Amino acid sequence: MRKIPKIRGLAVILAVLALLATGNDAATPTDPVNASSATVKKKGVSAWNFTGVTRTLTDSKAGWFYTWSSGRQQITPPPGVEFVPMIWGKDSVTDAELGEAEQQGKTLLGFNEPDMPGQANMTVPQALALWPRLQSTGMRLGAPAVATGADRADGWLDRFMKGAASRHYKVDFIPVHWYGGDFDTPNATAQLRNYLQATYNRYKKPIWLTEYALIDFSTGTPRYPTQAQQAAFVKQSTAMLQGLPFVERYAWFTLSTSRGDGTGLYNGASATEVGAAYRAAG
Repeated sequence: MRKIPKIRGLAVILAVLALLATGNDAATPTDPVNASSATVKKKGVSAWNFTGVTRTLTDSKAGWFYTWSSGRQQITPPPGVEFVPMIWGKDSVTDAELGEAEQQGKTLLGFNEPDMPGQANMTVPQALALWPRLQSTGMRLGAPAVATGADRADGWLDRFMKGAASRHYKVDFIPVHWYGGDFDTPNATAQLRNYLQATYNRYKKPIWLTEYALIDFSTGTPRYPTQAQQAAFVKQSTAMLQGLPFVERYAWFTLSTSRGDGTGLYNGASATEVGAAYRAAG
């Protein structure tokens, strides 16, 4: 429970009511949140709205979050936790969504996995044609976040960045996604670090790791490590990420298990073993 200031009379009642009303969910005697713990600015998480979302955001000690959209999806963030909007794909490039993004944050994430048919699914020319609309917000602007190959010469991102440079477009940082199929902690951590380093070496811009976890997609059906393996990777990878000066932000995939994601940090309001490890990160 949150600590209540030492005040008396009506002020106590008003303070309690205000505390109970904070966020998307009411506090309860079994609330696991330790609100006195400071957030970690670099550490973030992807999230959608679910029962207990504000409590779990607080408990995770994440300093920022995003929802794959221009708005917070009715999530009330805890004090001091930054929301970062995203323009997901070509259909999201509207005056309404761009205006909402400007109102909701100071930094804007670009298109989500435009190199994937099941995601934003955009050609490089399409993304470049729409980029001035994102740039017109005046916000700090992240490149489109490709699913794979951010470090690859002549890959989707490389062609976008060359096109943006030739047009003098604004790209302030590079968001990337990474999912590892090797469940050995030292190996996975080294593979992630090498990917981030290679991406940074190519573009010389700050890196945001906006989705990451251990998931093996090689057989078509996602295969997950054990909770202990995932938690060990969280511990080692976050220590590595905290120490890399060119990595400005990182965000685990994802906050909740409520949609069947085997990497979720919280089952309802309770931290999984992975969630407990992520909470301790930083």
